[in-house]
Amino acid sequence: MTVTERLSRLGFDPPRLTFGLRTAVAACGALLLSWLLGLDHPQWSAMTVWAASQATPGPLIEKAFFRAAGTIVGSFVGVIIVVASGGQIPFLVLALALWVGLCAGVGNLLRGFTAYGTLLAGYSASMVALLDANQPNHIVMLGIDRTLTILVGVLVALLIGLAFGARETDELVGRSRRLTARVLRDLAAALSDRPRSPESERRGILTEMAAIDEGLDPHGAGSLRSRRSARTIRSILIAQVAALLWLERHDEAVCNPAVAHALLQAADALEQRASATAIMTSLDTAETLAQGHESLHRAIAGLAAAIHERLSFRDGTVDPPVTRHPVVLHRDWIGARHTLLRTSGTLLVVGSGWVLSGWAGGAYVMLGSTVMLSLFSTFDTPAAIMRHVLIGQIFGAAAALACRWLVWPAADNGLQLVLMMMPFVLFGALPFGHRRTVASGMDFNMVLLLLLQPAFPLVGTFGHFLEMSLAVIAAPIIALAAFQLVFPTNPRRRMERLLILMIRDLQDMAADANAIGHQRIWRARLYHRLLMLVRWMEKAGIRDIPAAAGSMTIMRVADSVRHLHELAADSATPHRLRRRITIVLARLRQVGRDPARAHRALVRLSVSLSHKGRLSDAGLHAGAAEALAANMGIFRQSAILRTQT
Repeated sequence: MTVTERLSRLGFDPPRLTFGLRTAVAACGALLLSWLLGLDHPQWSAMTVWAASQATPGPLIEKAFFRAAGTIVGSFVGVIIVVASGGQIPFLVLALALWVGLCAGVGNLLRGFTAYGTLLAGYSASMVALLDANQPNHIVMLGIDRTLTILVGVLVALLIGLAFGARETDELVGRSRRLTARVLRDLAAALSDRPRSPESERRGILTEMAAIDEGLDPHGAGSLRSRRSARTIRSILIAQVAALLWLERHDEAVCNPAVAHALLQAADALEQRASATAIMTSLDTAETLAQGHESLHRAIAGLAAAIHERLSFRDGTVDPPVTRHPVVLHRDWIGARHTLLRTSGTLLVVGSGWVLSGWAGGAYVMLGSTVMLSLFSTFDTPAAIMRHVLIGQIFGAAAALACRWLVWPAADNGLQLVLMMMPFVLFGALPFGHRRTVASGMDFNMVLLLLLQPAFPLVGTFGHFLEMSLAVIAAPIIALAAFQLVFPTNPRRRMERLLILMIRDLQDMAADANAIGHQRIWRARLYHRLLMLVRWMEKAGIRDIPAAAGSMTIMRVADSVRHLHELAADSATPHRLRRRITIVLARLRQVGRDPARAHRALVRLSVSLSHKGRLSDAGLHAGAAEALAANMGIFRQSAILRTQT
């Protein structure tokens, strides 16, 4: 039996354990280096190594950059807050609550490591302002020390990670290519005599799209080229959603073997990794042949443009497309507002308790709360992870107590303090790499280091150290209560918020006087929100619920809104029809409150268009009305949820 197999049988994850050991060694190196440089808090460098380290170079570079940037901004703000408050704790609490809440709210609007840097800017200000709250005269030096220790930790994490990190693979690129070929084949099947793809196939495609979209943030980390790569793949995903929507509503009578053949050729070329010219030739042929069918042509043209952009990025011999496919990402404005209010409100309560009690440990409680409330607010289910955080912090505090009161008393100088810490730091790799403790491993290491400052000679009493340890451990308990009681967040609630935002987008589209000029932006945002919705459904373990059908209904009604604006802008549209369109758009502006009225307006419009011989237009709006009638409960539910947010 190999060592790897033995470790696996013991419950360890060998790759993660290897990464944890490497990170622990790097943390020891950063700790020693910061101490040799004469920095007052060398343990912060070790904490930074744990926080910034990543298994692959791209995410490592980007996280290290935003860790440094967030720390610099946060330290500067922390100094400003302390100076402006003049040592008055109430003003300090108020300013920190507002700043950390603002950073937490904005961080929930952003994605990836940009969000991480924003959150870090919030609680870095607390690290500077609260760790030496009783000695405001030292604040500038503390801010400089905080910044320098973090920069040392970032540098060490970068050097070790780049030297020993795993090489990145193009797995996501391959998955995207295979998914694109799959969509092209389904389009071809719909246009030929072959049986139509089942509902489960389209649901499977949507699920894979959502999974790829979630992986694009780490894929795009580390360089501008990586970011562009992620953007081109996401552009293809958005175009694939449009193609799936066409499949959802296409007329069975539409049969075009020539277009189907060209799409199959393009799918074969993608799967065989043929030249960019061969792929684009087939797609251009399909686009040209589909010009007689507006909706089909729009779907194929969107796919062709997105694939063209990707090929021009990948292959320098292909000229970039004339127009770029827009990518507009989902922003959770409701969740961001909830996070801001929860974070600021809880910190004001905690800070008020500190002010009223005068307890010295109150600063540590507030410091820990700023980290817990902001950093974990972006997690899928913050309340659930808090339980693991609490366990990790309890054992981390116990290890710190053992080091401080059982080991450090034998030290004769500062260097010995640093060296005696290292076995505890190295031990931290074990909970980090074990499957049963992986969710608590990081917090074990962070609290261990937070509580151990290798300053010789040792000062303080056991009672004071225990008091500070309990203050730190109180933070995840407070955060757990806040996440459970104040705007609770979990995948199901995030999914509900997405439906609210999608319906709001639909209403805004109907109200937008320049909707034709903005339609590509509206559509791209809605498509990305659909992918996010599917992903949250997967995480919540939800299958075959009305939300899936409701989201597709929103897309169909959005297509109806687009067409209504086009008809209204067409000078050839009769005055009576234009007036009816205005009425329908007015009803759709209130579809979230009164979907039944919007449904009746769409039905009357489709009947009117049918009588005028505009059967294709009538079918589009009749289909939207039918879908709306079948999923009216989703719109009514969103109205109830909106009153609760």
